[in-house]
Amino acid sequence: MKKQLLCLSLLVLSLVMLPNSAMATETNPGPNTTEKTEIPVEVKTMLDRIEEIKDMDKSDLSRAERKELRTEVRTIKRELRSSGNGLYISTGAIIIILLLIIIL
Repeated sequence: MKKQLLCLSLLVLSLVMLPNSAMATETNPGPNTTEKTEIPVEVKTMLDRIEEIKDMDKSDLSRAERKELRTEVRTIKRELRSSGNGLYISTGAIIIILLLIIIL
């Protein structure tokens, strides 16, 4: 009994130490599907603003204006990343959840 418990705890600890994470999101439709994914209006305006900033001639801008543009791009990118619908679960959390399901 102790040997099984020790082996199980070593297995759990070795898997918890792995830096892998599982991402549960909707998969992108393949080329054979007829569904089209539409980009929300807010996201499209943010992407257009980033492209507009990239296309600007920044050589005429002052240092403060360039810094302001950089911070604007960073905040837009941060908002775009946070708008994702992904759920991240670490490997250790998955193992613990499975063990709890098996035990209970």
